[in-house]
Amino acid sequence: MSAFENIISRSLNYVQTIGIADIVDILIVAFLIYRLILLTRKTNSYNLAKGLLLFLIALWMAEILELNMISFILRKATELGVVVLVILFQPELRHILEKIGSRFSSRSSLGDPEVTSAITQTVMACADMAETRTGALIVFERYVSLQSVISTGTVIDSEVSSELLKNIFYNKAPLHDGAVIIRDGRIAAAGCVLPLSSSTTISKDLGMRHRAGIGISEQSDALAVIVSEETGSISCAVDGTLKRHLKPQVIDRLLRKELTSDTMEQEESNFFMKLAKKLFANRTEEDIADEKNNGQ
Repeated sequence: MSAFENIISRSLNYVQTIGIADIVDILIVAFLIYRLILLTRKTNSYNLAKGLLLFLIALWMAEILELNMISFILRKATELGVVVLVILFQPELRHILEKIGSRFSSRSSLGDPEVTSAITQTVMACADMAETRTGALIVFERYVSLQSVISTGTVIDSEVSSELLKNIFYNKAPLHDGAVIIRDGRIAAAGCVLPLSSSTTISKDLGMRHRAGIGISEQSDALAVIVSEETGSISCAVDGTLKRHLKPQVIDRLLRKELTSDTMEQEESNFFMKLAKKLFANRTEEDIADEKNNGQ
């Protein structure tokens, strides 16, 4: 019983030594682990992560059981572990870095009237193509540049209109098999080739269009709208997740939410910056007045 009380006493003493910085440190590490688990579950790296965990457990057990030869081999293998991890998780690491870099992008066109008009015209075109079962793949570029994808198609640089989109995806048109890339509310290119998703969790009844839409959303922060040629259903791929059988009204709300929320956050940030400048300016004027009064 005294041993149990001793453990509790030590635990309480340890808890009392934890400061705010320690709590913040623990929360950050927990968040990073949580995001890492989500990333590995969305991609094929899930099995690699499990293999890495088993490797670490084997190394730990070898140390405990004093299996010197196995422990020596595993320790030597871990010396190159960082390089091996970079090679194995290269697509995932690139995706994470692009996500982080996109948060500091200087582009601010999302939410402009041209983008709002492009959303309206895209929804109208998708609704019509769904009725006629015309296959379509439309990608909205956000902060991560899709220039390498645009270079695979035919540059158009035109305003987005429902009729133009339907003409591009007409089944006898030369560019109907590729994807349309919309940048800053304008059609940047058509007939573009997208990377296919290599995920094994995608339903077998989905074709190349859906795999391409999911693939571009996995490798960038782009948003893809897909119209199925077989069923006429409308789907949307965001962050590697496919949302299927969506009505035009739902697509409209989704596009507006995803493509205009960044602008709302920017406007809120600008509001607080202006408020801070105003408060700072007022405080400065008060300080100047106090200095003049003290001087008198």
